[in-house]
Amino acid sequence: MSTMGELNFFLGLQIKQCQEGIYILQSKYTKELLKKFGIEEGRTVTTPMATNVNLDKDEKGKSVDESKYRGMISSLLYLTSSRPDILHAICLCARFQSNPKESHMSVVKTIFRYLKDTISYGLFYLKNEKFSLKGYSDSDYARNIDGRKHTSGSCQCLGDCLVSWFSKKQNCVSFSTAKVEYIFAAFCCTHLLWMKQTLADYKCSLENIPIFCDNTSAINIAQNPVHHNRTKHIEVRQHFPRDCISKLKI
Repeated sequence: MSTMGELNFFLGLQIKQCQEGIYILQSKYTKELLKKFGIEEGRTVTTPMATNVNLDKDEKGKSVDESKYRGMISSLLYLTSSRPDILHAICLCARFQSNPKESHMSVVKTIFRYLKDTISYGLFYLKNEKFSLKGYSDSDYARNIDGRKHTSGSCQCLGDCLVSWFSKKQNCVSFSTAKVEYIFAAFCCTHLLWMKQTLADYKCSLENIPIFCDNTSAINIAQNPVHHNRTKHIEVRQHFPRDCISKLKI
């Protein structure tokens, strides 16, 4: 795209172009991180975080060096540019940067051990991939131990090529898993509509874009707005503050 020749390296991202497509990775950056934090040796693991790990503030735990912990987290966050597989685990550990404990540091080191075993992982974009847009949405219900808030995640794909993703802990506590899934599916929908409009500017017309959600109640609410037995809890929460205001309780 310029007189400098083919793009191979950009802001820490390695770009490899071939006949099949484009491969984006950060193996060089990953090796530098492992060397910087002294995790070049030792065992490796096959997952960034065990599914049964539930981190909390661990107020009785032993404190660790805050500056080192924050440095490890910030370094890993930049790595998520090409490694969505570690995004959730890193964001979970990032919640405890103000007062990190040994239990938190142990999980961060587990992420590094996973990176050591998967240095060559990255994003691959096929050249002749079928051009279709789709989205995935999911939320865990009251998984956070400290405040019982839920974490939501979403990703969007063009064909089988991942183009957008994120994971975020919500700001409020929800009373219903159906409401959590439904609201976040709606957020995923708005993101897909934005991408659809952007692609339309490049003369790419897309229709019937699917959103994949694993909650039956949320799917039923989306398909049938008069599904009262599924939406009764939402109406109760809506009318509760109205009732309190009418009776001058708040």
